[in-house]
Amino acid sequence: MRHRRRFLTALLSALFLAAVPPLMPQASAVTQPVPQENPADPVGEARDGDIALRYGAAGRTWSTRIHERGASYVKVHFAALRLLPGDRVTVSDPARREVHTYYGDPTRGANAGGSDHTEHGRRGFAALSIDGDTAVITLHARVQRPGAARLGYGARIDRYWRGFTAAEQAERSRTLSVCGTDARRDVVCYRDSHPVEFARSQAVGQQLLNGLGSCTVWRVGNTNRLLTNHHCMESEADLRASEFVFGRQCATCGGSDTQTGTKVGPGQFIKTSALNALDYTLFSVSDPAAIQQYGTLYLEPREPVAGERIYIPGHGDIKPKRLSLYEDTQGGATCKIDVASSGVNTGYRCDTSGGNSGSPVLAASSHKVIALHHLGGCPNWGTRITLVYNEIAGLIDNTPPTGGDDYSVAVSPQEGSAQPGGSVTARVATVTGGGKVENFTLSTSGLPEGATAAFDPPVIPSGTASTMTIVTSARTPAGTYPITVNAAGPTVTRTTGYTLNVGTVSGCQGFETTRTGSLTATQTQYQPDGRYFQTTVSGAHRACLDGPDSADFDLYLEKWNGSAWSAVAQSTASGADENLTYTGGAGYYRYRLHSYSGGGAYSLGYDAP
Repeated sequence: MRHRRRFLTALLSALFLAAVPPLMPQASAVTQPVPQENPADPVGEARDGDIALRYGAAGRTWSTRIHERGASYVKVHFAALRLLPGDRVTVSDPARREVHTYYGDPTRGANAGGSDHTEHGRRGFAALSIDGDTAVITLHARVQRPGAARLGYGARIDRYWRGFTAAEQAERSRTLSVCGTDARRDVVCYRDSHPVEFARSQAVGQQLLNGLGSCTVWRVGNTNRLLTNHHCMESEADLRASEFVFGRQCATCGGSDTQTGTKVGPGQFIKTSALNALDYTLFSVSDPAAIQQYGTLYLEPREPVAGERIYIPGHGDIKPKRLSLYEDTQGGATCKIDVASSGVNTGYRCDTSGGNSGSPVLAASSHKVIALHHLGGCPNWGTRITLVYNEIAGLIDNTPPTGGDDYSVAVSPQEGSAQPGGSVTARVATVTGGGKVENFTLSTSGLPEGATAAFDPPVIPSGTASTMTIVTSARTPAGTYPITVNAAGPTVTRTTGYTLNVGTVSGCQGFETTRTGSLTATQTQYQPDGRYFQTTVSGAHRACLDGPDSADFDLYLEKWNGSAWSAVAQSTASGADENLTYTGGAGYYRYRLHSYSGGGAYSLGYDAP
């Protein structure tokens, strides 16, 4: 397979492990369109290896890790994965904020219920990538398997990819498509000043091709359809080797707090047109429901008009998703169409760069797509979308919902549990089904006594999401409570339901410190409160975990060794009740709670020296 044209992309800020644990010039004349990026420059590189992960003679979990200092991501390829029934392998970051689970080789139909994957023209499969510079690969056994290794069970990793560090990527970046001063900013910078543009940008995601190169993709219409450039995805094999992430953007304007987003795997390769024609590819993803929360874009099949205002969201350079609204300075000249028509293209001086290939060019008058960005050189160029529409009209549903303004709100998950005095979180997402974007104020009703709810942020434009946190108190009665989540806009109010389960008092009594929470199946949490605690003297640690009878929870005590967390004690008996003791020296510690199966509310009590 030849990958002749691969464009640079937004890479995540490097994750450096520290000794202390981390807290959680405008062109004067029109030029001919040219590729905006050296097609040989990737965003990462492949590393060959031969790493075996085998069952041990004792215990139920065994791990290895791949660490590439400063790398923006690590993507692991399994040459073989042979597991016993009920067992699984996970690929995660050290803090397990991002976890991909595999129950067998999906290319052999052995991964029912597991995470998405990619394929790369050789035996085996690759897990979805892990953000940051460390991937932890863990083999989980349902019960002890003392003879499994002798029978050839386990996993073998034959290669992996690592994303370039920020410094490496900066050396490779070229600015052929930044026309004058780079006026792009994080999309969140425009959440309040340009709520419609901010909301529309949510439907834009990033493609990682073959672990090496990256472009921009976006949802189009009402069904499972996405668009990018042909030079980003030339064939079915390119699609099988691609993963996609939505929601990778900074949480604050100009910050380094990049959100992980939602990753999905490849679906169906539907239609394409070569670079020397219209340069587009229409495709689908494996799990459209997972990214539906980010909304969609519609095509405006008309000719662009010289001087009309435009904007471009996309994943250019090593940055999280940014938005081009202005040509040079904030509050100055807005992006506009400079050349209405040149061949199949329309031209503009709205800033883009490597990785923006495939970005939608939206008309500010309608907030619909009028061009598909694909070439650079100042002016930059996009294929006029009316030409693309003529070829794909029968393959997409480009009709926005009728009946004027239309909105919906959803909460995920729809149910959560907490002990009295504990808390639980959920994501509240809004969608603009039709009409203009509105700001919605979020609230709840039906909370039990002593419980409160907060939203971050409390007011959101439709098409975006907020985090809901419900905190109970010691006087909150045990029981199941139907909660109503309200999204109130200027013209309409939308509601959805959420079920809050408040548990009973824990069976773990008499400990100096207690924490409560809830776990869903295969979920991992860290206590205290997602952070860690410090002991300044040596001594005994003692902990008790109390959970529901229907679940199987495991408890680990982890210590910071100066560069990573390492488990120093564990309790992994069947059921949700665990007890452990450990005698150790001064240092930083935390408890890792993991649901092997089932879910529900728990209470953790522990003593420290």
